[in-house]
Amino acid sequence: MSKAVIIRKTGGLEALTIEDREVGMPGEGEIRVRNTHVGLNFIDVYFRDGLYAGELPFVLGSESAGEITEVGPGADGFKVGDRVGSLAPGAYAEECLVPADKAVLLPEGVSNEAAAASLLKGMTVQYLLKQSYPIQPGQTCLFHSAAGGVGLLACQWARAMGVKLIGTAGTAEKCQLALDNGATHCVNYRDDNWVEQVRDLSGGGVPVVYDSVGQATLEGSLDCLKPLGYFITFGNSSGAIAGVAPSALASRGCLYMQRPTLFAYISNRAQLNRVAGDLFSVMQSGDVKPVIGRRLPFAEVAEAHRGLEARETIGSTILEI
Repeated sequence: MSKAVIIRKTGGLEALTIEDREVGMPGEGEIRVRNTHVGLNFIDVYFRDGLYAGELPFVLGSESAGEITEVGPGADGFKVGDRVGSLAPGAYAEECLVPADKAVLLPEGVSNEAAAASLLKGMTVQYLLKQSYPIQPGQTCLFHSAAGGVGLLACQWARAMGVKLIGTAGTAEKCQLALDNGATHCVNYRDDNWVEQVRDLSGGGVPVVYDSVGQATLEGSLDCLKPLGYFITFGNSSGAIAGVAPSALASRGCLYMQRPTLFAYISNRAQLNRVAGDLFSVMQSGDVKPVIGRRLPFAEVAEAHRGLEARETIGSTILEI
């Protein structure tokens, strides 16, 4: 038997129930993994509260790291005892079955803890900076929530690329953390004139905004862009964007808007290995190091979600098993 966080009815923190369940043996193309660490991501909140649909009941979570205990037929390239990171549904569990095309081998120098804290977030940064809008050395970008789990990795990776990153955060402490991790500037989004600050710091606007906040920063993000700029919305921690009129993009200089998701960039094992390999490379070099703000026991999953929703967190939050 394995303990897992099961959602039987979507809702608030009360929806998080820890139950025993049978895991079973891996089938075709699957591996069985004994997790040591689970990473938390805002997408977990969306599934818990029902914003994103899941077939009830389901085990929550999408990111974990651990050791393979069984290998099913057709799961080539893996063996019992390998350390792996996985990006598969059902990660909030002591043990889980993982499709082999959703798992990556962890190299030397990347611990289980670091993988759980950075795999999904770091690969998100990879596709944002290198694929969604391939930003070039010397260019400037605006990156919201710069002191969060994704944001701090983005600050570090942008610095390593020679990119000037202007971050936003909600407190002076969080702004300083973003600066310490490589942001060129950081502004407090609670300031009434944060848009003017960004435009001044960037010399009139940025070519791209990476925005995971959503509705609360939509108008300001668009106003920070240069003509022909890219508004890339990849999350909605403040609430889903209700809609953007095409005229709002035209009137600001023919802007582009994109809503990417990580899984479009890692839809097969070759893509997953390529994107993860890029992340592991900058982690092994020391250019990118996950900042873990909270480590909580598996049983305290509700507290972990509360802090995440309240935007109290700095860096990544992980559950330890």
